[in-house]
Amino acid sequence: MIVDCAIYREGRRTEGPEDFSDAVDAARAGGGFVWVGLHEPTEKEFDLVTREFGLHPLAVEDALKAHQRPKLEVYDDSLFLVFKPVVYEPESDTVSSGEVMVFLGDSFVVTVRHGEGAPLAAVRHRLEHERKLLAKGPTAVVYAIADATVDHYLDVATELQTDLEELEAEVFSPDGGGSRHTASRIYTFKRQILEFRRATGPLGPPLARLAGGASGPGVPFVNDKARPFFRDVSDHLTRVNESVEGLDRLVTDILSAHLAQMSVRQNDDMRKISAWAAMAAVPTMIAGIYGMNFEHMPELHWVWSYPAVIVVMGVLELLLFRLFKRRGWL
Repeated sequence: MIVDCAIYREGRRTEGPEDFSDAVDAARAGGGFVWVGLHEPTEKEFDLVTREFGLHPLAVEDALKAHQRPKLEVYDDSLFLVFKPVVYEPESDTVSSGEVMVFLGDSFVVTVRHGEGAPLAAVRHRLEHERKLLAKGPTAVVYAIADATVDHYLDVATELQTDLEELEAEVFSPDGGGSRHTASRIYTFKRQILEFRRATGPLGPPLARLAGGASGPGVPFVNDKARPFFRDVSDHLTRVNESVEGLDRLVTDILSAHLAQMSVRQNDDMRKISAWAAMAAVPTMIAGIYGMNFEHMPELHWVWSYPAVIVVMGVLELLLFRLFKRRGWL
């Protein structure tokens, strides 16, 4: 569905005509641009936009099907960019991602949003209150979307860091590390980091191209004066990617530590079982020998034989108990 459509001139919003072709002509005549926002459009709804703005069919196919990696593609009449905003859900401690596709031309911007993790209304509202930035043209829209997406990455990375600290405290607590659900929680957390990494990692090269070099060729339809702004966003993304890599390494180390703790606990349990089995074997052996009922066994007819055997068993059990206790097996 079409969420919003407006013409922007000198940083001010004016409602455009319903016909996209007339809107583009009006924007070009007045030195402005058209911004059309769509949310999960159907193929029929997007056909009109495709015809009026001359969008490339391959980019249109990607925009309709979604499930794309962050990327930047250059076509004859437009640029096609894909961003993957992420949403952190504190109730379930999960990370989910949406998608924002951006078609950028000389006098138009078409944004296509999939999922709930792409609040473009807030971006548009912010730009409409920063007229000096919005006056820079369609490039300002791309910058605002990239900046909002990466800034939210930083917030999500902070939330994941907090969750990781809680998980780390649970694993290394005296009792929590042995919970049967701890390994499952660690694995689930690693999956959340992987989902986050799929959004942040591939975005690096597109932002690097938008930032460009000091003297290198720029990207078509992007104002060269915007390079420092994209460079700033790229720096923030680098911080995010470094944070994600650190989180991934830490959660791997936590999983290894948890498995090592479980192995140590299992060894302790086996030592305890072995100690009790050894203590049980001594009276079993003595009782087994005297249970054979041979006639000429030592002290078989002695009055104090039975008490003596019981005392010997008790003394041996006590000695074994003290020995195992001293060695930490019990």
